[in-house]
Amino acid sequence: MVEAYSDEHRRTHDCGQLRATDAGRPARLVGWVARRRDLGGFIFVDLRDRHGLTQVVFDPAHRQLFEQARQLRPEWVVGVAGQVRSRGENVNRSLPTGEVELLAEKLAVFNGADTPPFHPTDKLDAREELRLRYRYLDLRRPLMTANLLRRHQVCQVVRSSLVEQGFLEIETPALIKSTPEGARDFVVPSRLHERQFYALPQSPQIFKQLLMIAGYDKYFQLVKCFRDEDLRADRQPEFTQVDCEMAFVEQEDVLNVFEGLIKELLSSVVNYKVEGDFPRMTWAEAMRRYGTDKPDIRYDLEIIDITDKEVINNAGFKLFDEAEYIAGLKVESLSNLSRKQLDKLTSFLKQMDLGINGLIYIKGPNEDYKSSLNIFPKEKLIHIRRIFKAKKEEVVFILVGKKIETQLALSRFRLKLIEQFKVKPKKKFAPLWVTEFPLLEWD
Repeated sequence: MVEAYSDEHRRTHDCGQLRATDAGRPARLVGWVARRRDLGGFIFVDLRDRHGLTQVVFDPAHRQLFEQARQLRPEWVVGVAGQVRSRGENVNRSLPTGEVELLAEKLAVFNGADTPPFHPTDKLDAREELRLRYRYLDLRRPLMTANLLRRHQVCQVVRSSLVEQGFLEIETPALIKSTPEGARDFVVPSRLHERQFYALPQSPQIFKQLLMIAGYDKYFQLVKCFRDEDLRADRQPEFTQVDCEMAFVEQEDVLNVFEGLIKELLSSVVNYKVEGDFPRMTWAEAMRRYGTDKPDIRYDLEIIDITDKEVINNAGFKLFDEAEYIAGLKVESLSNLSRKQLDKLTSFLKQMDLGINGLIYIKGPNEDYKSSLNIFPKEKLIHIRRIFKAKKEEVVFILVGKKIETQLALSRFRLKLIEQFKVKPKKKFAPLWVTEFPLLEWD
């Protein structure tokens, strides 16, 4: 039943290409069997490739072809030739090809397949270990295909944008001498030089500086970097970065080049237009307002520092009186926050190991405030809420501790609140330049 692929099987269209205007025309498709259904005496096969999916119909009037189609199983690789016809009232609006189907006249099986351990759909209930073991199946999922396509688009936009601005794409060596960087090197033993090793580059820093000295004033590459360090959400041992260097420029030139690049990426890849210039914020302001040097400014939640407020000073409350830093957040629509939810938030803060021993809260509604500050009279609670400019349905959260640690805790707590209570962003994207980073940390 299996036959070799030849020129007579060459496809005329991909599986995401046929439209209503193709009705009545012959077509040949090749791809993978996504699903086979026996309905009303006909056999329907969804044929899939990386471009999309097309429904193929097998008519029982063609007995031999029909019986051949009965043998088809998921993930078999096949070629089908036939006539494109309209699906009439049975249009599938969820598919770009949903207005038509291919009435099969010929079927060729290029390769069979065992029953797959999972079906490559986006609604996937499979462990990551299983997905990685059968990576070729996982990569057939629409989500994975879309991710790879988007990555391809990003690379193309980066290249075209930077080349238009006079940058040269130059590859740099991958086997290098170890140089001081921020992480440990991956090393590769040398066959020719006994007991000596190459290092894989953590970044092409040395080489791009060499290029600047040599006179190549605008350089870039999409480069693999390798860092032997612990996994984090935003860091892997191997990753790709857009690496650039420029000579004879000031800070403003660099910011303008890459602000333009990011705008072009958002416009071309996700069809989002950023209006105006990117806002700018100094490192000190970012830490003061958000507790982090990479704030997500799509949300209004800002840290409010009340350390020097009169209602806090000499309050007769040891925790406040001895505190280096007192600050908090206000969050709307949480006035009905339960004791269980508050305990979970407190537990989250303690797990950070930043010296935060508890969570102070003041919640409404109206004047019937409930707070963990039981020793404070109602008037002081009202005064604190006024400092935060809190509305009656808003909850005020306060953390106390050393300044740097408490700011970091507040930044993480802010993201936790956004995630847990599904705070709505003001906009889809909110780029931001953070400038004037400190050269040294205070010791």
